[in-house]
Amino acid sequence: MLRREFIKTSAQASIALSASLFSLAAKAANYNVIVVGGGMAGATVAKYLRLWSKNQISVALIEKDASYVSNIMSNEVITGKRASVSSLTYSYSALSSKYGINRLQGAVTEIDSSNKTITYASSAGNTVLTYDRLVLAPGLDFDLMPGMSNMSQYETTIPHAWKAGSQTTLLRSQLLSMANGTHVVITIPLAPYRCPPGPYERACVIADWLKQNKPNSKVIVLDENATIQAQATNFQNAFNGAHGYLVDYRPVCTVTNTQIATGAHTVTFTQNGLSQAVTAGVFNPIPSQRAPALLVNSGLVSGKFAPVNLLTYESTLKPSIHVIGDACISGMPKAGHIGNQEAKTCANAVVNALKGDQYALFESSPVLNSACFTPVTSTTATWLSAVYQYANGLMVPSTQNGFTQPRAAVSASTENYSNMNTWFSTLMGDTFA
Repeated sequence: MLRREFIKTSAQASIALSASLFSLAAKAANYNVIVVGGGMAGATVAKYLRLWSKNQISVALIEKDASYVSNIMSNEVITGKRASVSSLTYSYSALSSKYGINRLQGAVTEIDSSNKTITYASSAGNTVLTYDRLVLAPGLDFDLMPGMSNMSQYETTIPHAWKAGSQTTLLRSQLLSMANGTHVVITIPLAPYRCPPGPYERACVIADWLKQNKPNSKVIVLDENATIQAQATNFQNAFNGAHGYLVDYRPVCTVTNTQIATGAHTVTFTQNGLSQAVTAGVFNPIPSQRAPALLVNSGLVSGKFAPVNLLTYESTLKPSIHVIGDACISGMPKAGHIGNQEAKTCANAVVNALKGDQYALFESSPVLNSACFTPVTSTTATWLSAVYQYANGLMVPSTQNGFTQPRAAVSASTENYSNMNTWFSTLMGDTFA
């Protein structure tokens, strides 16, 4: 872990000045650092750039949405454990008032790496800003499923709900209205994708909900991967009935067509060379994912994601631009906790580059940790944790202290479920408070 990772709350308070002492003018033309994207990675890097530079680095955070809705825990909205996404919605106000980050609402439309400028569009029109360093944390874009005609179908008919918000609510309403005896079909793309255990978690908690509310219905999982991508033993046990429900899990399934119809959808797929079809009362396709078009158009992507130097998260294709979170190639899971950790490595490197060793010593061998909890019923959860260390240009599972990485819970429990809520609250506080 980075040496500053667990800064005490009191220490944060002591260096957080009144916003009036260091607020940045909304029309400022230049910032030391511009951060694009206000998710787990973007919010964290903006906060820690200010903290670790002792407010000496000016930071602008550009995000098109007014607030952030957490993907973590959003499956609880789908099953009704949480009433709505409002309990998962986080404001950017503390980042501005406590840390002096200039929050700009808009969408970045162009990056000029030669002149170190970005253009962003807002209700006031287009604005050009200059930077010394640019940090991109834009999340992901989603591909269309075979047979789909446009992206709006995710919003209106077959929600992936892999970005929490209106699609999460839509999927919840579809479960409530589906006929008992019809089935929920979930598809999983080839890795890498956001949150490796997430699709299997969703299958479990929906199956648990169906057991109580639609007992003649079941969950069918069409996984393009050959094996379960995380916590294989725990999920396989769950699918086989360990918690009182069954999940029809089918690996190596490639969707070839989706026929969307009112009340039911036909999903055609191949498995072991054979073409098959299933009918879905509710179809929840989790599509393949990639770095957003902004990064592609800016020459920052190789393949589907952005290559970076893992000591700094600076792009290996464009100098002075850093890419963190789901859009980069890190060799670690694409997950909120990892995004938070990558942000701290990046913030430390940027502070060192702009302000020197007196503010931040360069980390030549960063160690990052990843943790996640996975509910498998409405009251029980498992967990997964891993520690990654830098070695020869890669982040690899750590072998320190004799532990095999990653580590997982032996079984699901109510204690794990309680610890999950503590972990979530702590992570979100570290990111947004």
